Amino acid sequence: MDHLAALAAEPRPAGGPGADRARAYCAGVLRAHGYQVIERPFEFSALPGVFGAQAAGLWSLVTLLAASRLGMEGHPAIAVAALALGGAGLAFAARAMGRSGVLGLPVMRRRGVNLEAVRDGAAPGLWLVAHIDSKWQPVPMLLRSAGAALLVTCSGGALTLGLEQWAGAVGPGPWKWLGLLSAVASLPLLLSLVGGRNRGAVDNASGVATVLTTVELLGPTASVGVLITDAEELALAGARAWCADRRTGPGVALNCDTVDDDGTLTIMRVGGDRTRRESSEATPRVPRLVEALRSAAAADGQSARVIPLLPGVLTDSVAFAAAGWTTVTVSRGTMRTLGRIHTMRDGLAGLSGAGSAPVARVLARAVLELAQG
Repeated sequence: MDHLAALAAEPRPAGGPGADRARAYCAGVLRAHGYQVIERPFEFSALPGVFGAQAAGLWSLVTLLAASRLGMEGHPAIAVAALALGGAGLAFAARAMGRSGVLGLPVMRRRGVNLEAVRDGAAPGLWLVAHIDSKWQPVPMLLRSAGAALLVTCSGGALTLGLEQWAGAVGPGPWKWLGLLSAVASLPLLLSLVGGRNRGAVDNASGVATVLTTVELLGPTASVGVLITDAEELALAGARAWCADRRTGPGVALNCDTVDDDGTLTIMRVGGDRTRRESSEATPRVPRLVEALRSAAAADGQSARVIPLLPGVLTDSVAFAAAGWTTVTVSRGTMRTLGRIHTMRDGLAGLSGAGSAPVARVLARAVLELAQG
């Protein structure tokens, strides 16, 4: 709770004074436990992080409405082509903006600072990661995730409907309802403005507090690095910049993001990461990482579930996976947790810190197991 009170005392938008003060607190804790602390400044474009959700929602809506219009006018083949082109264009834009775009675009340039902590100047292969920055949005993550999931469902339904109409199995009638449903699904994304008024107690002062508690539990000899990233809320800019600057090969990143008082310990995997696609040697590493966490949870009398990342949700693990790292995100919460993330309700009044200690114990056990083998 001491860590939470210090970290969530004020909003921490990326690059702002609140984030600077929270980062200074983390540096003090880490130095007190024998770490050498280095600040790693970076520059990035805030454009993908500020407008990415709205752009994706608008693109998807326009694509689905165009397909609906074509289907209603009896042109299912063109509707299918429009859906395919729209989906490919969205995937390409998201990939470009999320990787090179967030670091290289010349517009809306901002500055952030990552905090890196190691022992004896060594470059460990295992890192504990959590992001320091917070953001406010008028739409809670629960609604945004639901909207993104519904848009994906609408896209799949539209493609199926187009193919069936093309084959003569169905008429144009359902297109009207699919267009209406698409408009409803896109609203949470279109309303996802970005501000800095939220103190971000659960997202992600709780994750940082859990990492600091894990360091305290591990003691002075554990070979693990600590990375406190900035600008995670702006298209994972901090993690992407840090991975791009690394001169050593990919390692293992245990990312901790959102640890509420209630809920089941959750291990979120990133699908389709480059580690599993390109390296047969690294293929067993993600399951081994998951198993180490599940074993540590069982040893502490806790249950753990393994799920993919939720639709519309980004964590630093996505950036690490894209850079070839073995990574998962560890979290704890409920549907109510998702309902207050990025809102003004995400303050200390709704968080006691009771969930951080159990998750820290699991992380500490897993780190020790992974370090041994």
